Amino acid sequence: MFNKMTFTKKSPVKLGLAGMATALALFLPKLVQAESYTVKSGDTLSSIAKSHNQTVDEISKLNQISNIHLIQVGQVLELAQPGAANNQVKSQSTETSQPQSNTLSSEDAAAKEWIAQKESGGSYTAQNGQYYGRYQLTISYLNGDLSAENQERVADSYVAGRYGSWSAAKSFWLAKGWY
Repeated sequence: MFNKMTFTKKSPVKLGLAGMATALALFLPKLVQAESYTVKSGDTLSSIAKSHNQTVDEISKLNQISNIHLIQVGQVLELAQPGAANNQVKSQSTETSQPQSNTLSSEDAAAKEWIAQKESGGSYTAQNGQYYGRYQLTISYLNGDLSAENQERVADSYVAGRYGSWSAAKSFWLAKGWY
């Protein structure tokens, strides 16, 4: 069943070096191409994906992230290798189509401001239990960054993912008393 092999005293060294050379030849290209990113304060998965020409879906699957709204400062994210992008259409991501505050229609901008006034009186420091800031988001959504800029980004992302627009969020608020 087993072939008996005989080795000279130098054979293990030769095989060891040959084995390492083979392993390096196989894995070194992948190590060189591998890319990672360390999450900084104010980052969102959407902004990281956009800056690395990837989708939120690609990064969340690669890093086994179940809640795309929850990443931690200092967390190291593996990014897809350049040229290894899958065939998904980037617009399929839940966050990459989020509206930017400066690109809102006048109707959506008015709805956004209306919600801010109803939720917090427009204050970025308003607190109500687990809810914080201008849009009364859960503190976990803000990932420890309570800055006005992050509140705007996260609120835009939340509304885009849940309602599609600030106008739709306002309609929901009017029907339910919350958004």
